[in-house]
Formats: sequence, structure tokens, C-alpha cells
Amino acid sequence: MDEVLDESHYFIPPLNSCTSDFPNPRFASDEGLLAYGGDLSSHRLLFAYKKGIFPWYSKDDPILWWSPNPRLLLYPDKFKVRKSFKRVLRSGKFTVTFDTHFSKVIAHCATVYREGQEASWIVDEIIEAYTRLHHEGFAHSVEVHKEGKLVGGLYGIAFGKAFFGESMFSLVSDASKVAFKALSDVLGSRGYDFIDCQMKTDHMIGLGAEVVPRDFFLDALEESITKSTDLGSWQDWQWQYSSFNVH
Repeated sequence: MDEVLDESHYFIPPLNSCTSDFPNPRFASDEGLLAYGGDLSSHRLLFAYKKGIFPWYSKDDPILWWSPNPRLLLYPDKFKVRKSFKRVLRSGKFTVTFDTHFSKVIAHCATVYREGQEASWIVDEIIEAYTRLHHEGFAHSVEVHKEGKLVGGLYGIAFGKAFFGESMFSLVSDASKVAFKALSDVLGSRGYDFIDCQMKTDHMIGLGAEVVPRDFFLDALEESITKSTDLGSWQDWQWQYSSFNVH
């Protein structure tokens, strides 16, 4: 009989403030917490994402670093469009832009009401760090507009041919879903391997995301980050709904 591993015996180390090294995520518990502390410098954040690690913590907590097992990935060519959503896309009532209102998108993600969530994990330090990454050309936003107003969107990190989704918001029905569809289509056309959705949610599963073992994700990530990065502003990117991109 295989020995059952007691995850309560995992040691969660503090990060060394002098280096950007992290513990090997392959040896983290399935829950995924593998270190705490450090800082949110651009160098450390990018190093973390390239290792399949991301920060997630609450106000008044230390910075917590995660790499859960399993992982949730959306492959751009496997986005699912149900008939009702197809009608939304065909209606033309939404328009989409890229990297036009990053600050507004991350602010909405931090403040929009989410059922069962008392406070947002997108604290002021997170907003500052990811806004800096946006100015440096690594963090990007997708904005969804209706009648000239920002009604939904998402933001995340791009490195190599991997996109790491961080958060999304909707002020009207289907707006964040449109943002994700637009992102998926455009990244697919540019040869991206996957969108990392981090942890399993029924909503993302419904859009076509797949649960994969952490080791599988880390192997794929190692290859993806060796490919060219779309560094800089994505403001010139455009998207319009096409039935040819429906699966």
C-alpha cells in the first residue's frame, strides 16, 4: 500500500530578501502554498511566473506564494461558446480594446462584489506592482465596452507564449466572458500555448478550461517561456467576433 503523505508536515519557508529564488514548486503540497515573504518587485514577480508561482494573500497577511496541484489551463482553440453566448457575440453590443484602461480594469477587479468574498486579495501593493509591470510591457488588460462605457475586462501577465490570467470583472452580464473570448482568439492567432487560469472554478470549466497535473503544467511552461514575448503595449491589437473562432 502506498504511504499517505501528510501535508501538515510541509515546511513553508520565508523567502530570502537578497535573492529571487523560490522552493521547487514540484515539491509543494497540492494546496500549493510554498513560501512567504519577499517583495513584489518586477524581477521577483516575473521570476515567480516563469516558475509557475503566483502571489495571493489578504491585507495584513505576509505575501504568500502559490503553485497549486492540479492547475487549470485554457487552450485558445478549445474555448467553448454556447448558443446563448454566440447570440451575445453576434449582437455587436460589446466592443473590445487591449491595454487601453489597465488602471481602471485592475481597480474594478479589486472592488467589484463577488459572492462569498468579504475582501479582495487585490490589495494596494498588488495594484502598484502589476501597474508597474504594465508600464514595463509584461502586464496587459482586455477592456469590454458597451455604449462607450467600460463594463468588463480582465488583466494578466504574458511571458513567452504563456498568458497568466489574474482577475476579471463584469458590470453587466457576459462582459467578462467577452473579454476572455477576445483574449483567447487573439492569443490563439499569435501562437500562444495556453492561458493559465490557476485554480479550478466551475465558470472557467464551462468556458473550456481543463484541469491538468501541476507537473504537466510546469513541463509545458518551461517550453512556453523560451518562445518570443509580446513585450510592450498591446493597444494596437484588435478583435472582432468571427464564427470561425467558435468551438
